[in-house]
Amino acid sequence: MAFDGIFTGKIANELNIAVDAHIDKIYQPSSSELCLVLRKKGFVKRLLLSVKSGMQRVHFTEMKLENPEKPPMFCMLARKYFSAARLIGVNQIGFERIIIFTFSATNELGDRITNKIVCELIGNKSNIVLVDENEKIIDAIRRSDISSDARLIQPGATYTLPEPQDKCDLYLTDTNRLIEKINGNKELPLSKAILSAIGGMSPIVAREISYKSKLFDKTPNEISDFSRVAEQIDILKEKNDIPFMLLDGEKPSEFCYTDISQYGELYTKKTFNSFSELLDAYYLERERVSVRSRVTGEVTKTVSNLISRANKRLANRQNELKECESRDNLRICGELIKANLGAIKAGQRSIVVKNYYDENLSEIEIKLDPALSGANNAAKYFKEYKKKNVAAGALGDFIIQDKKEIEYLESVLDSLSRCESVADLREIKEELRIGGFISKNSAEKSKSKNSSYKEYTSKEGYRIIVGKNNLQNDYITLKLASKNDLWFHTKNIHGSHIVLFSGGKDVSDETLVFAATLAAKNSKASDSSKVPVDYTQIKNVKKPSGAKPGMVIYTANKTLFVTP
Repeated sequence: MAFDGIFTGKIANELNIAVDAHIDKIYQPSSSELCLVLRKKGFVKRLLLSVKSGMQRVHFTEMKLENPEKPPMFCMLARKYFSAARLIGVNQIGFERIIIFTFSATNELGDRITNKIVCELIGNKSNIVLVDENEKIIDAIRRSDISSDARLIQPGATYTLPEPQDKCDLYLTDTNRLIEKINGNKELPLSKAILSAIGGMSPIVAREISYKSKLFDKTPNEISDFSRVAEQIDILKEKNDIPFMLLDGEKPSEFCYTDISQYGELYTKKTFNSFSELLDAYYLERERVSVRSRVTGEVTKTVSNLISRANKRLANRQNELKECESRDNLRICGELIKANLGAIKAGQRSIVVKNYYDENLSEIEIKLDPALSGANNAAKYFKEYKKKNVAAGALGDFIIQDKKEIEYLESVLDSLSRCESVADLREIKEELRIGGFISKNSAEKSKSKNSSYKEYTSKEGYRIIVGKNNLQNDYITLKLASKNDLWFHTKNIHGSHIVLFSGGKDVSDETLVFAATLAAKNSKASDSSKVPVDYTQIKNVKKPSGAKPGMVIYTANKTLFVTP
């Protein structure tokens, strides 16, 4: 991706439309992000400043970012110094990936002062720094190590810019001088020679210049004519901005400020109306993956461990039950000892008797405890038989419970795989707490709103709701829906409950297939084809007494086969 110095300049130019807006709200969605709501007459925008690893950027956003109930200290400081401040300038430093937002604010004495928010988007050193009117650091999202870092980023220190790179300015340097600079790296591949010569340029743009020059695999040492390279550099200088994205299917792969053709037909191309719109589209999918991974990792591990323990417990109980299958032999041994008490002498360790339970009257050797009498040996066998008999009955019930628990936990694991936000995770944690699988302290204590259902509308105008977890599944199926509405679920596959609010009306085949496809898509079989989906009226769906959340039984169903 090309969030390079040149792209940073284009974003900075785009953000200048917010000049004269004042800060209406400040919040910190995560430890690496800051969001400013900017407002002026006819203008309201959310400005996202992000220094997340691999996701460093600054742009206007339409994303719904969470506002934590308790703001972090950095956010509180930002509110203290920048609340209601007026934006008076957005500037890039040279061709560095640094944007400085300058604000006119009022201090505690009522005097007008100028404070700054500096966004440094420089790889693993990316930072958001609050700077006061005296160029002193108020605070930073990432403070430097006093003992090892040469550049001090600590509250109270004087803010200094990072050391600039010794590269040429694309727009201010004559093209011939740029070619000389490129030619000075004779042994490097052309794209790397371009990268080392021109400031603010990303690898993908440098490769594009060498590709369009038809010198992709050459080194400057092998090139006698640089005219095509100069031509491509001049085209880039014309600033014909194209907010541009490459898509791998529907998945964003690369973005840039100019057309990229080096990949041929491997990707499809898409353009946008603004760079902010481009970045929103690109990072929204990246953010979903990141959030899903971050918020579900720990709980997924917990649930996986619970499933592993339950499987181990089930295996042990099944082995015990198998051992109990031979319990009748204990009773037979007891009976045979009782029938032969007269033949047993004190201290005897075994006895060989005819087994009258066998039609062939075969002989059987029965072990004895030499410290016990014959009658007590018989009683010992009867006691062991009774113990195994009781255990067999209990183990059967325990095995059924274990299987139900494993099935339930696997349904939770399936819900976690589709978890998209902290609110989704909070509900699943609460579900596990109610079930006694995690402690009360492990569940979220936040009073923020629960996650909303997924809602769709069919072409015929029918409302369709998809449950995100087992608690939602129970609610929409057993409380929200009416008895004549339609219920969908993948057949013998973990997944969401889907309710089609038909009210008993006849529904077209197209709508039925649409609802069934949603059921398949929101299930463990989302990547499969010809997924069987059962559907029936809500009145035919019942919850057995004591069943886990999301567990129901149903009758009078029909089955559709769909591909998500």
